[in-house]
Amino acid sequence: MLKNWRRVAMGGLAALGVTVTAQAQTQPRNQITIMREIDSDRYDPHRSTALAGGEVVSMMSDTLVNMDFDMRTVQPGLAERWEVSPDGKTYTFHLRRDVTFCDGKPLTSDDVVFSINRWIGRTTPRVASPVAWRAGNVKEVRAVDPYTVEYELNEPFGELLPQLSQFFGSILDRATVERLGDNFGVQGFNGTGPFCWSSWTPRTEMVLTRHPNYRWGPPSLENRGPAHVERIVWRVIPEAAARVAALQAGQADITQYIPEAFWATLRRVPTIRVATQPNYFWDAFMGFKVDQPVVSDPAIRRAAHMAVDRAGLVRAVWSGNAMPARNLINPNALDYDAQSDAMVPNYDPAAARRTLDEAGWRVGSDGVRVKDGQRATFLFYAINNLANQRSAEIIQQGLRQVGIEMRVQLFDATVAWGRLATQEFGAFMMSYPYISTTDALSLYWHSASRPTPNRMNWNSPQTDGWLEEARRGTDPAARTAAVANVQRQMAEEAPWLTLARLQLSVFSTNRVEGVRAHGLYGIGIYKGLDLRVVR
Repeated sequence: MLKNWRRVAMGGLAALGVTVTAQAQTQPRNQITIMREIDSDRYDPHRSTALAGGEVVSMMSDTLVNMDFDMRTVQPGLAERWEVSPDGKTYTFHLRRDVTFCDGKPLTSDDVVFSINRWIGRTTPRVASPVAWRAGNVKEVRAVDPYTVEYELNEPFGELLPQLSQFFGSILDRATVERLGDNFGVQGFNGTGPFCWSSWTPRTEMVLTRHPNYRWGPPSLENRGPAHVERIVWRVIPEAAARVAALQAGQADITQYIPEAFWATLRRVPTIRVATQPNYFWDAFMGFKVDQPVVSDPAIRRAAHMAVDRAGLVRAVWSGNAMPARNLINPNALDYDAQSDAMVPNYDPAAARRTLDEAGWRVGSDGVRVKDGQRATFLFYAINNLANQRSAEIIQQGLRQVGIEMRVQLFDATVAWGRLATQEFGAFMMSYPYISTTDALSLYWHSASRPTPNRMNWNSPQTDGWLEEARRGTDPAARTAAVANVQRQMAEEAPWLTLARLQLSVFSTNRVEGVRAHGLYGIGIYKGLDLRVVR
């Protein structure tokens, strides 16, 4: 399938008349065009968790604090400094006094209070953000004076500052939000970011223009503002071959949406540059719905780990441009537990068969195992894309060889989320970003997150207790110990088959400079302040 895909893609390039040396300067001098595969349904940080939304919102807005490229260091943002009370429950943020929204209105603490309250569902009309938990267990957010905000929690949240750096914590102009209502982020936007909303043609392009007064960019960037370029065009090009062709022809400048099969070829093109980010945490996984027949048995789940050749899968699906995974957590992430890696079953089909035999799963006449009249078969759901197609095929073959039948159903992205909501599947495949171990585990494994995003329906008071201890903990050692317990529990129970650690590569033409891969929530180009046209 992968070879066929390469032939189709290269055929698409040929049809477009593109050679590897093609370079046509067709863009305005003051504009940079960034390509992506899909559009967002809206650009409202409190109503969307889509990367497609976040990568644009992060250019149009700012957060109280910023995250450095190391994914660990929190830096000033709209707040130039802050203090934390000894009990870890109250954060006092001191705002910059020179910040303005795109319409010229000065930023004040009232905007911060409104934005945080809207994120956590305390404004009218109420906005139900699916990631309100990232704001912590908020007691009250209050304006002490026009440039001082007190953020009081009911209990400590050790990762509040890193969470506030994500685009969900964007500070918005209240007047614009109330004027546009449900159409905020659809018909307009008003933020303090380095770029301003100009126009949006859904599924085609988003046009942003430079915020001329911007001077408060993150310390991790060379340029604090204003931006070097006047316009950023986010162009939606669904076909991978067309994105590759446009990049080589100079009809677009930047993209992180290049299939891994093309990476080696593009790295050899002298007019193309690539920026990577080693501290990028985005994993692909297969989750088991642990209250469904068959996959409710840990023996089935552990056997699946032994039956799937993850190293081979990464070579076939991502052309080796990813890392095979074991534990739930990337080894570079804060509070990763190495011991849990050793507990995850290795690829060993013979051991998988022995595990199933010992658990009472006997091979039936059709090669599928049976226990107590129940065939070892389950339904697998995923979004229909190239990576999921190939992954499902490889996983299905590996499971079949040890006597487990996986029935695959793939859906277009427009309907996949609805199908996942039916809870009819036994397993599903997905990928996701995170910034730390506590962040990743809190997202998926607390019982309160059922049925989404905890689609595994994992329900363990022990897990909940460890996660709550980690979130409340102000002692780093105690937090590390708590999340280590969760990682080891998951390694033993195997409710999740982590497949690959994906890599972030941002490709650009030599027409532009200042391209540096960031990676916060998967965002390749963060803010865009350093981007400049040089040819």
